[in-house]
Amino acid sequence: MDLHLTGKRALVTGSSSGLGAAIAALLAAEGATVVVHGRDADRTAAVAARIRDAGGTADHVVGPLDSDTAADAVADQAGPVDVLVNNAGYFDLSRDWWSTTPDEWLAIYNTNVVAGVRLIRRLVPAMRERRWGRVVQIGSATAAHPIAQQPHYNATNSARENLTRSLARELRESGVTSNLVAPGGILTERSRERFTAVAAANGVTGTWEEVEPAAVRLLAPNDIGRVARPEEVAGAVAYLASPVADFLTGVTLRFDGHWYHG
Repeated sequence: MDLHLTGKRALVTGSSSGLGAAIAALLAAEGATVVVHGRDADRTAAVAARIRDAGGTADHVVGPLDSDTAADAVADQAGPVDVLVNNAGYFDLSRDWWSTTPDEWLAIYNTNVVAGVRLIRRLVPAMRERRWGRVVQIGSATAAHPIAQQPHYNATNSARENLTRSLARELRESGVTSNLVAPGGILTERSRERFTAVAAANGVTGTWEEVEPAAVRLLAPNDIGRVARPEEVAGAVAYLASPVADFLTGVTLRFDGHWYHG
């Protein structure tokens, strides 16, 4: 399918690795000019270079988003964009209710929620003036299905869903849409290590093809029986970022294989 992204410019935050890099690569493959963003200059530049080597068009910007001044610098470097993908964020499954301090709650809220709001405030008004734009938040299935671990992270994903719907209402009839993709597990090097360790602790070893379904049943059971690949989630983001999705706004697209609680 042609997503009609040629001529569009997209900023993908936190795209120097992982899901963000996959989103940036797919948007570029669909014809968009992509602005790769990260905090590590070498990794960010490398992602942009790989996109260009594959025939895409990519710039890159480097910097944090943890203050208004920092967000100003990133937005200024990025320039006007048609698509904003707020992907930057972090999680820490080792944290729980009793080991997570109030300051850590504030820090993750600043990174996972307020950083995205800063860029919305800086980049979306121009989209509205041009009568076309896309804002796509990356959330998590833990907004609807919070677990005991990392309560501060789970709560930020609920906030992202809420602000997505609020922004859609604010931008009604403007040509600018606001949507969210909520993945469950995503296969990355880090997640693969964790899934493998949990499976081994429960007596399951072998190839990844043997380990994956057993680990999924233990950690994130879903009706597909595996975790999503970054490229699959990127496909959902690219669709919502495109003119093909003109009639969708205020939507949370669950991308979790129909996760359930075992």
